[in-house]
Amino acid sequence: MQSENDEFDRFDRAILTTLAAEGRISITELARRIGLSKSPTQARLRRLEELGVIRGYRAILDPIRLGLDHVAFVEVRMFDTRESSLAAFNEAVAAVPEIEQVHLIAGNFDYLLKVRTADMRSYRRVLAEKISTLPHVSTTSTYVAMQAVKEDAAQSTPDTSSDAD
Repeated sequence: MQSENDEFDRFDRAILTTLAAEGRISITELARRIGLSKSPTQARLRRLEELGVIRGYRAILDPIRLGLDHVAFVEVRMFDTRESSLAAFNEAVAAVPEIEQVHLIAGNFDYLLKVRTADMRSYRRVLAEKISTLPHVSTTSTYVAMQAVKEDAAQSTPDTSSDAD
């Protein structure tokens, strides 16, 4: 059985790895780095975009320079975990700008949120006025990050270097 990743050869993976690190690279430079000419590189890039592997391009902002250096991780336990309740929570949580990431978790709690604010006072306001009022929230537990050791927005591509290209 062929997996989805089998349709990506080493050139595709090189394109993805390069763009994940440098999204503003020119087609000419991208082609040079991966060892193809410009036209096949453009065609591969277009195909990866059409397949939805590349979902978009954006600037990566420095939250510290924007005054948002307080990071908290919040475990959320729900009192109702039926699909309709999860859907209501998912829709509501997406509208809270201070919440950077939301993950549905298999474990002792239901969701893990990454929340970024200016300081503890701002976080307490977000917790009290926004997170605690989200649909079906039972309890929360907060863990404050002291330091980000790794925050890599670039995603790696699977290493399938043993594949025949």
